[in-house]
Amino acid sequence: MLTKIKAICLATSILFLVLSPSAFAEMRSISGDKVNLRAGPGEKYSVKWVYDDGFPVKIISRKGKWVKVQDFEKDRGWIYSSLLNKESHIIVTANKGKNKKINIRSGPGLKYDIVGQAYYGVVIKKEKEKKGWCKVKHESGLEGWIKKSLVWGF
Repeated sequence: MLTKIKAICLATSILFLVLSPSAFAEMRSISGDKVNLRAGPGEKYSVKWVYDDGFPVKIISRKGKWVKVQDFEKDRGWIYSSLLNKESHIIVTANKGKNKKINIRSGPGLKYDIVGQAYYGVVIKKEKEKKGWCKVKHESGLEGWIKKSLVWGF
């Protein structure tokens, strides 16, 4: 009987670990220009960062109408919930600190032509995913495919 109780406790513990809040993390994008990331859930808290429209963030938790988020560099803070939307954006994370660009291709694979390039930190709208690649559209009108391992926002 004691072994059965231990097994149930172990299974329950594993379930809680697997179903932790990070397992349910939602991605959102900033809606608006010059949106403040604050140190706490309210306007009285200091501004840590200012984000522009489309910047992707991951939801960590909620408190009333405020949402705790994390960005691609693991900075955390609070944003008023109405300043987030479900439109899917990604950000280039490859080649940090280097003056190198990643390739944007005409199709989902290395055999496709290069149609453009992007530096670290560039935000791009994600349209769909396919076999480790995502179809993107930049605000400049450039469309193409980027390898998922080169970006953050999923």
